Amino acid sequence: MAIRSYIENGKKLYEIYLNGSNNRGVRVQRKRKGIESKHKAEVMEFELKRELAILKEQKVNPRWQEWLDECLKQMKLVYRPSTLFTYKTAIAKWVGNHWDGKEIKTITKMDIHTLIHDKMAAQGATMQTRKSLLKMIKRVFQMAMDAGQIDRNPAQGMTVRVPEPEKKVLTNKEVEIFLSAAKDTKHRFYPVWILALFTGCRSGELLALKWVDIDFESKIISINKAWNSKNGLTSTKNQKTRTVPINEELLQYLKELRIERGGEEYVLPRLKEWERGSGAKVTREFCKSLGITDIRFHDLRATFITNLLSRGESLARVMAIVGHSDMETTNVYLRKAGIELKDATERLGYKVPRSSSADVISINANKTC
Repeated sequence: MAIRSYIENGKKLYEIYLNGSNNRGVRVQRKRKGIESKHKAEVMEFELKRELAILKEQKVNPRWQEWLDECLKQMKLVYRPSTLFTYKTAIAKWVGNHWDGKEIKTITKMDIHTLIHDKMAAQGATMQTRKSLLKMIKRVFQMAMDAGQIDRNPAQGMTVRVPEPEKKVLTNKEVEIFLSAAKDTKHRFYPVWILALFTGCRSGELLALKWVDIDFESKIISINKAWNSKNGLTSTKNQKTRTVPINEELLQYLKELRIERGGEEYVLPRLKEWERGSGAKVTREFCKSLGITDIRFHDLRATFITNLLSRGESLARVMAIVGHSDMETTNVYLRKAGIELKDATERLGYKVPRSSSADVISINANKTC
């Protein structure tokens, strides 16, 4: 193995010659000529050595893109297509070629910090986008640790603090205006909005809801699957089945809707806009036309949750109904409803001193003197 220089047409050039063997013991040679500098020759030599090591099945330290490709292959066995798509597009957009050519073991915490807090910020990425990308990068490096490719996760301990987003909800009066107007105008989304406001289900869960999932006698709905355009029909977001109680208002409406829907398998109509993910836009535009809070479709779920909490329903029961696994997720709605603060100051152990009637008379008498 050697790098040698030679003169050609009066110019100094470099040549690389390497010998090796593949995993079957067959001799393999690699040769490159016409390299213009020694530095370039050394880089090329390194590349050829890696190539020969791979042929011989010797362990080499993967580069960022090589390891990312391997991770994506493994993720296909575990994650939904939509999750895989998110990883591919987000990493391609924000990481791009920043780490191309870098072995994963050489990527440092500072490299990640520079990407997340400097380069992404300069490109206008929101805090939530930066937080999401950091989570993906952490997982890629964790997979490298699990595979024995690196000894530590350089992203471990790094965080992006995101301000809590404001949750928009409809007031009870706005709900009445919203549903009455939808009914009067025979809006195509009316049955969808009814189910969303009375069950708190996610859009995909409502799309997947079938009549066999509704028990009219027990007055419960079984939420066991969800649908979206990328994944098709899958399990729910937290992979668990839950039940949602049906109140008398919804029970009566469902009986009427079942007659109206005839022999349809699904409870709700298959609206193209809804299936394509335009439910948020349709909902917001309708609210704007009524002059009420311009919420998105998902905010109907927030309205349901906040309404239950503000009326004293326990946090645990609300979590079970809407399918929250993390209490902090539900706590966001708790804060929106003001339940954490309501009546709290009534428990103070001290009071404002009250003047007696005699004191008032005495003060007034002094003023007249």
